[in-house]
Amino acid sequence: MKLLISLVSILVFLSGSPQKIQTPSICISAEESKLYALIMEYRKSKNLKSIPLSSKLTQVAQAHTHDLSNEYEFDQNNKCNPHSWSNKGNWTACCYTADHKQAKCMWDKPAEIANYKSSGYEIAYYSSGGVTAEEGLNGWKLSPSHNEMITNTGIWKKVKWNAIGISLYKEYGVVWFGNLTDATTPDVCQ
Repeated sequence: MKLLISLVSILVFLSGSPQKIQTPSICISAEESKLYALIMEYRKSKNLKSIPLSSKLTQVAQAHTHDLSNEYEFDQNNKCNPHSWSNKGNWTACCYTADHKQAKCMWDKPAEIANYKSSGYEIAYYSSGGVTAEEGLNGWKLSPSHNEMITNTGIWKKVKWNAIGISLYKEYGVVWFGNLTDATTPDVCQ
C-alpha cells in the first residue's frame, strides 16, 4: 500500500498541475495575416499606429464571413446590406438597412458572440470570384466611408482603435474594429 501511494505521488508530481480545459484557439489564414499586414502598412503610410490583432474580434469576423457566404443573398433588391446577420447561428438575427437605423444590432455582435465588452464596427467586402487581401483593401480604400474607418478620418477621427479582427472566407472579407483592448491574439493556422 505504501508503494502504491508513493507511485501515485510520483505520477502526480511528474504530470505537473492539473491542466485547464482550453477552448479552441482562433487562428487566421496566411491570406488573412497578409490582409492584417497590408492594413497596418497602409495605416503606417498615414502616420497612424498599428492596431493589435484581436482573437475576439477575429472570432466575430469569422462567424460573419461564414454566415454571409452561407446565408446572405447578395443582390440589388436586398433591403438588408452585408452588415446583416441571418437567424442561422448562435446570435440574434439582424437586418442592417441602408438608413443605418438598425446599426446597433451589428455593433453589439462582438459582445453577443465573443464576450467582447464593447461595441465593434465592421467593414465588409464582396467579390464573386473570391476575395483576396489586396483586393479587399483596395476596395475599402476606394470607398470613402470604409477608408475613413481604416484611417481614422471623418467621423472616426477621434476614435482610437485598440483591437482589430480579420476574416476572409470565399467571396467575403470583413474587418472589425474596436476601442477596447483584447489581450488575446489569434494564431496563424497551420
